[in-house]
Amino acid sequence: MEREVTFAGFGGQGVMTAGKFLAQGAMNKGMEVAWVPSYGPEMRGGTAYCTVVIADEPVGSPIVRNPETAVVMNRPSLDKFGPEVKSGGCLIINSSLIDVTSDRDDILVVLIPCNQISMEVVGTGRSANMAALGAYAGAVPVVDYQSIEAVVKSKFSKKPKVLEDNLSIMQKGYELGRQAREAYEAGKRG
Repeated sequence: MEREVTFAGFGGQGVMTAGKFLAQGAMNKGMEVAWVPSYGPEMRGGTAYCTVVIADEPVGSPIVRNPETAVVMNRPSLDKFGPEVKSGGCLIINSSLIDVTSDRDDILVVLIPCNQISMEVVGTGRSANMAALGAYAGAVPVVDYQSIEAVVKSKFSKKPKVLEDNLSIMQKGYELGRQAREAYEAGKRG
């Protein structure tokens, strides 16, 4: 088993953090992991993405041209990575900032209002990446939610309010991702 995901957005949206948390959760479960960041010329506000490869044996190459899943947080990322998702894969779109969807019918397309979820919980969009990470865990059950949750608890253990808020945001994203996957699978069977 080898799974690839690309988290993409503009600098400051936390796509690197989401990828790191996923990678750490997978490592904690004994999986082989590669995490590769890529930054545009500007750090904050420029394009940023990372690729995470999760496998049950050593990862041959961390370079991924066509990821199984793309989690896109802004429109330029959708335009760049949406067409690259492998057939049968998953595209998670931050519908708070992206007002279009994908017309592909060979993949699971999940619309998650990441910024809106974050706004409802903390009053800002700063934790939208946690909704996206939760949505990934729900839509693509490669690393169980509890493993990712344990990483978040560890990273924010000294900030109880931040921890509580991030877990709430991640849980909401997870539920929406899980519901989208279940509806997609039911549609394929029916």
